[in-house]
Amino acid sequence: MTHISVTVDGTTYEDDVEPRLLLVHYLRDRLGLTGTPVGCDTSNCGACTVEMDGASVKSCTVLAVQADGSEVTTVQGLARDGAWTPLQRAFHEHHALQCGYCTPGMIMAARDLLRENPHPTAEEVRAGLEGNLCRCTGYQNIVRAVLAAAEQSAAPAPAAPAQEVTA
Repeated sequence: MTHISVTVDGTTYEDDVEPRLLLVHYLRDRLGLTGTPVGCDTSNCGACTVEMDGASVKSCTVLAVQADGSEVTTVQGLARDGAWTPLQRAFHEHHALQCGYCTPGMIMAARDLLRENPHPTAEEVRAGLEGNLCRCTGYQNIVRAVLAAAEQSAAPAPAAPAQEVTA
């Protein structure tokens, strides 16, 4: 057993783990964070994508011991006080899912893409998500959702309402 300390979705966990335990299984089986699905266990599908120290990784290719000292964010750690992120809302509003199995990985990979390229073209979105597979949607609505989230993030915040000043 190897001792690890990893921060997941803002909470630090101290655990003893088998050196061969995959991060995806640590998240699901030890921490109960089942929002990260086990897809293919071969890194082909991307369903298990999470962020580790700010970069997207396929958690089926990372050992839990490799996450020691790291910050991991799962799809379950994105919403704040029950409020979805603009990207999560865009996936919902643009029907960018059908069965939903690939959705957590798509959202996490799209976050990484938008962090690196806040104003992508449709072609850049397709290229940025090429390591994540979806067997249901044909990708068009996923691309639309990512573009909508980028557009929403680029929009200026609404102005505060004018306050009447009386003398």
